Amino acid sequence: MRCLLFFLMLLTAAPAAAQSRDGIGNGRLFDNDMLGDGHDRWRTGSFVFSHLRAPRPYDGTAQPFGALLEYRFRSEIIAPYRRNGDRPYAGVLSLGLHTHFGQGDTQFSLGGDVMAIGPQTGLADFQRGFHSTFGLRRPKTQNALPDQFAIHTTAEARQTIHLGDTTTLRPFIEGQTGAEDLIRAGADLILGSAVGQRDLLLRDVVTGQLYRGTQDDAQGISFVLGGDVAAAGDSLYLPDSQGAAPRETRTRARAGVHWQPVPGLALFYGATYLGPEFKGQDESQVVGSLKLNFNF
Repeated sequence: MRCLLFFLMLLTAAPAAAQSRDGIGNGRLFDNDMLGDGHDRWRTGSFVFSHLRAPRPYDGTAQPFGALLEYRFRSEIIAPYRRNGDRPYAGVLSLGLHTHFGQGDTQFSLGGDVMAIGPQTGLADFQRGFHSTFGLRRPKTQNALPDQFAIHTTAEARQTIHLGDTTTLRPFIEGQTGAEDLIRAGADLILGSAVGQRDLLLRDVVTGQLYRGTQDDAQGISFVLGGDVAAAGDSLYLPDSQGAAPRETRTRARAGVHWQPVPGLALFYGATYLGPEFKGQDESQVVGSLKLNFNF
């Protein structure tokens, strides 16, 4: 009920929200540690698809609260590394609604997601079948979290600081509550040509990588460097009842490259360092992110 009321608030809070909306872009990003350090563990894989709708196309100018909506679908697999289960296995599916708004170079995002966690998602069966089909090592799906549902909310405030025609710095703060409770602060630096400079950039939940929700016709290459630190609290993924406990601090560092050789064809690859998330995790991991977009 809280989630339904929240979504209705997004749809009715601003006069612009009552206007008809058109699709203005789609964003997607695939994360997998096989594209990073290759160990198939912990934050091992995720996928996000975002569909954006607004009364007018996005031109780099912030729109009013509730006008520009992002409909978000996510899936994620979190896996233990050791056979004895250093953390519980979790399959996660979520559907969410987010709005992006602001004024000038100060922008915000606010939204909520309804999440399904556990064997009910079918992700453990999918992963076992995929590994079996391609002759990969059997995944460690034991010690799985039980079936449950959660409402997760996210809020972010960010500032765009123009350091030149093709260089921007984007410091941000973010708060999350629901599946995981945390407060995060960090920054991203975008270097290069116009790719990504005038697009609406969305933040990936796992890595923090910025993926393009809208895409203009600018051609060239842009590099993205970023990092953040978070103060973490409770986590449904790390319950005390299953011998896991979240660390109080989490760190991430990331780098990526956007390349658009011609209008309608774009590629992104990024790598993200994820510091230890739970007590007993004695090393970090590196996750790779990939997006290939055809739009002709």
